[in-house]
This record gives sequence, C-alpha cells and structure tokens, in this order.
Amino acid sequence: MENLLDNLKTLLQKDERLVSEGELLKNKIIELAIKLDEDLIKLLLADKQMKKVFFTEIDKATLFDKDKFIKFVSNKQFLPDSYTAFKNKIGLTEDDKFISEKKEVVLSWPYKDCVLEGGMTKEDQKRDEIFWNETLAPDEISRLFDPKVFTNAKRIDKKGEHKLDKFKIDENGHIKDNIIIKGNNLLALHSLKKRFAGRVKMIYIDPPFNTGNDSFNYNDSFNHSSWLTFMKNRLEATRDLLDADGSIFVHSDHNEAHYLKVLLDEVFGRDRFINEIIWVYHGPGSPLMRQFNRKHDNIFWYSKMGKWIFNSDKIRIPLAGNLGGGWEGLDKKTRKEYAKKGKIPEDWWEFAVAARLKVDLEKRTGYLTEKPYKLMERIIETASNAGDIVLYFFAGSGTTGYVAQKLGRQFILVEQLDNTQKILQERMRKNGDFVYLELMKWNENFVGEIKKAKTSKELQKLWETMKEKAFLSYKLDIKAVDEKAKDFADLSLENQKRFLLECLDKNHLYINYSEIDDREYGVSEEDKKLNRDFYGT
Repeated sequence: MENLLDNLKTLLQKDERLVSEGELLKNKIIELAIKLDEDLIKLLLADKQMKKVFFTEIDKATLFDKDKFIKFVSNKQFLPDSYTAFKNKIGLTEDDKFISEKKEVVLSWPYKDCVLEGGMTKEDQKRDEIFWNETLAPDEISRLFDPKVFTNAKRIDKKGEHKLDKFKIDENGHIKDNIIIKGNNLLALHSLKKRFAGRVKMIYIDPPFNTGNDSFNYNDSFNHSSWLTFMKNRLEATRDLLDADGSIFVHSDHNEAHYLKVLLDEVFGRDRFINEIIWVYHGPGSPLMRQFNRKHDNIFWYSKMGKWIFNSDKIRIPLAGNLGGGWEGLDKKTRKEYAKKGKIPEDWWEFAVAARLKVDLEKRTGYLTEKPYKLMERIIETASNAGDIVLYFFAGSGTTGYVAQKLGRQFILVEQLDNTQKILQERMRKNGDFVYLELMKWNENFVGEIKKAKTSKELQKLWETMKEKAFLSYKLDIKAVDEKAKDFADLSLENQKRFLLECLDKNHLYINYSEIDDREYGVSEEDKKLNRDFYGT
C-alpha cells in the first residue's frame, strides 16, 4: 500500500489543477473524480499500477471504479494531517487500504461537566470544551467487558458517610440497596450483569443529544457514526439487564431522533416499539428566527420481550366531569365512571422546562439539563411498581433516581464526572440512604493525569511514568515513539493528549475482578470482601 500511496501522490502532482503551494488538494481530487473528469482519468490510465487498481476490464471496455478511487483518496493515510502522519511514523495506525465495517466500541472521556453558573450567557453555554471519544476495533477488545473491581465503598444518608459493612440482601439473595456507581458507564453496565441481569424493570436515559455544543452534561459533539456506535454499545448491554417485562425509555431531540429510532429497532426489534412520546416544553423564542421554533423532545419507549408494565390507573389525569367529544359509543353510566376515574395520558405530554431557580417547587441543583419531576414521575409510574429496579446510567443531576426513590423504587445510577457526582450525591442523600461504589482505576488514572496536564513538559514526564506502570496498546512501538520525540513535541497540546490516550490499553482502564488477588494492584482485604459480596462468589 505504501508504494501505491507514494506513486499516486507523484502522479497527481503532474496535474497543476490539483496542486497549491506544492501541496496536493484532496477535495479538488475528489471533486474531479465525482465529475469523471476526462484529464484525471487519462492521467490515471497512463500509469499501469493505477490502471490495475482503479479500473476494470469488461468486454474490452475499461471502466473507472470511481467509488474505489474516492474511498482510497479519502483514507486518512492519503495526505494525512500532522497528527495522522505522526501516528503513521510510529506504527499505531493499522496498515489497511480501506476501513471495513467492524463491531467497534466507542469509549468517551468528558473533560468536565457543564452546569449553569451565575451570570452565564447563552454564548457561554455553547463554549467548546475538550472532549475525547475513541473507537476500538474488535481486535483491540479482549478484557474490556470483564466485571471490574469496586472500591471506596460507603453508605451515605442524611447524616453523612458511613463505612459499608454489607449490602442489604433479601431472601432470594438479591441486593436491595440503592446504588450509585462512579466510572465509565459502558463498563459499569457490564459489571452489573452478573448480579442484576434480567432484574431491571425500567431504564430511562437521556444520552448526549449530539447537538455539536456543550449544553448537556457531556460535550456531545461526536461525529454521527461515532455517536451511533456509542449508543449501540450501551443499548445492547441494557437489553441483558432488563427483566422479561421490563422496558426502556430513550430521550432525544431532532439531531439524532430518527436515526435513534432505527437503531432501537435493530437492537430491540421493531415489534418491541411501544410509543414515541412527544415532550412539549415551554421557553422563550426569537422573532428573528427564520424557522419554526422547536419546543419538543422525543422519548422512545421499547419493551424487551413484547410484554411490559402499564399502570394506567396511576397515571390517569382528572377530568372534572367534562369528557368533550369522541365518546359517542359510551353510555351515560360509563361516561360518568370514566370522568371520575380520569383520562389516560396520550403520547403528547406538556411539562414546563426546568425553571432557573426551582423545579416543581424544589430548589434547582444547578445542573443545566435537570428534568422536571413530573416528567420523570409519569414515566416511572407508568412502567414500574414499588420495589422494582430503575436504572439510569447517564445520571447527571439524578432526577430519575430521586423520583424513583420517592416512589418506593430501587435505583441504580452511573455517573463518571467528579463535579456531577457531588451534585448527585448531595441530592440523593436527602431522600434516604444509598451505597456508593467506584470502579477501581488502573489505566484510567493515567487518563485523568493526561486530561489535567497543562503543558507539553508535563505530558512528556507522564509518558515516562506510563512506560513503567501503564498497560500500553499492543500496537505501540515504544522505541519508535521515543525516537520521534521531536515530532511529538511539534503536535498541539490537544493532539499530544489525544495520542497518549490512544497509547493506553483500554482493556485495563479499571482492574478486572478476575485479577483481584494479583498483588500488583494492591486491592485491600476489605475491598476483596466487598467485591465477593457484590458478585456473590
């Protein structure tokens, strides 16, 4: 492939339309290929290697494989940017001509949460923050989804933090504690499977909406394909956790809602679709807008097995005796009884968007996208009963868990960010007690250090520590990285961080439970007991 790349670059340099200041213009090359430019095709045909690769002979006719040529030219190894060029020099990039579709996994590291601060303007809310997501190919995944070791366990209630002696276990051996987990949500979901598979009654999530700005908990500017992969990984894990009559509500907006519906059909099955709920909220608009003012989100409701809980009596809306039209087929007695009982909500729900200072008469947490209490109350009462487990793994301010606990449900929440955990824990302890657990870090410690670094010098020092203590990618040639230290130094600080993150073996972000007795990790006897209690081994 390397010779083909070099030969094609040399050949294209002969066409002055494709060159500016000595550099080839990738977009111009693709544009001419799309137009089947005669001079470009003649240039390619004149070279035996290009003719063999990009043309096909059919009945003495020579056909230009335009799609193959454009895909090749679009590959990052052809005219790479400085970051890709650096990775190529040290051998981190796989040597493939074309990137084939794979069962990839997307991991993400939000740099910080975004809460509404005093005096923050709308422009401030849209400011860009550093955010990384990384796509792992199947051959990079070996231990990624193994159950992880939990640490720093504590029971938290209104009185404060207490040592966790043991979990609350019922007569069937099930954990009955409310749980908050700190760590990557995808890996936490897989760690929950051993104890909670088939036991979760209801899941609600409002993941990054992929709006391209920082208005949500995560800086959610994924590219589209990464976002879909990111969601697919997590939805597949939730399917295993749901009870036979369990269901999931996935909250989105117009940016990805239509693609999300197709993805949910793929993961759960089209016949598992129950409702698309339209949440209509209220807020200011602008008379200068050149489009209709959008005032709704989409919430998709799916079941796991084609059966689900629907508590219509608990969610009926009082009618005050006035049914209106559309009930001609009902006799007076039935109408009267129905009016007293109330009306089942339709799939068009109007709830005011969270107020700046208070939500449903309670003080706001300061979290920008805090959901209304009444919205979550209706969802939870619809699809679960007292004592059921409700899971929310983009926990944010924790409204789902807060309402679930008020309604007598057991909750499991997962949140990765430090600042958000503070908001979450403070809110939940007012309701009652819960157990706090952390996934025990290993390479994730280096992720944190990389993100915090302010200078290139700090990163170079960190690299020396990583070589000694971190699990590094099998693709990495450490010697080559050291030899190309100058090239590394020439990268921007953000790309230096990005590169060091990619160097880490993601199978060892956290310590795997199967390695709990390995002395290298230094897991305490107290933590060993906690984990054996949690996993039931």
